[in-house]
Amino acid sequence: MSKEKLKERLIIALDVPELAKAEELVNKLLPFVGMFKIGLELYSAVGPAAVKLVKELGGRVFADLKLHDIPNTVAGAVRSLVRHGVDMLNVHAGGGREMLLRAREAAEKEAALQGRKPPLLIAVTVLTSLDSTSLREDVGIERPLEEQVVHWALLAQKCGLDGVVASPQEVETIRRACGPDFIIVTPGVRPTGTLLDDQRRVLTPAEALRRGATYLVVGRPVLSAPDPVAVVANILGEMGSI
Repeated sequence: MSKEKLKERLIIALDVPELAKAEELVNKLLPFVGMFKIGLELYSAVGPAAVKLVKELGGRVFADLKLHDIPNTVAGAVRSLVRHGVDMLNVHAGGGREMLLRAREAAEKEAALQGRKPPLLIAVTVLTSLDSTSLREDVGIERPLEEQVVHWALLAQKCGLDGVVASPQEVETIRRACGPDFIIVTPGVRPTGTLLDDQRRVLTPAEALRRGATYLVVGRPVLSAPDPVAVVANILGEMGSI
């Protein structure tokens, strides 16, 4: 796989509380990564200014806001994110069929009004911070974790979404169930030798790609490093080893 193709599959999470820190990271890492994830921490701190910053610097944006509300509210939020020019956004599969359908419809219609291609719309399955025990005892879902992930992935696919967010450990099962063109975005990726932090279902970058992941999301191993560029270079090296 070429370096350019590897780069396009790597997403760096801008999980920082300040716009200045986000700008510093984007400026350093833009030549080496395909997209930047703006999650709840940065978006709650500065709002759409975060999206505007990344876009103006020439980067692509994954709006990782995990929208989960009544269908009308989610549709309105999706329209707003499309107007801000995001390239990918996500909603919770647990919001149900009607919410997923309304989100897809909103993305397509608003993008058409803006004269642009709709962003990739993906659904969150089971958070990578959960394991089988917490899913059952804390969340109250009795179905085995992997079965629940596939159930939500198939629901998202039936509703016309482009893919899902899922742990790298469920990638192979999702790929078998949903086919080769379904997008699988995998957080919980940890380069060899780094800490797991609060993630429970993790794999290395090479193993996640080997199992069929489309995009890899990496945050803290890069953000906490004295030299983020060196860590990203190491990750791309691991990705290229498959």
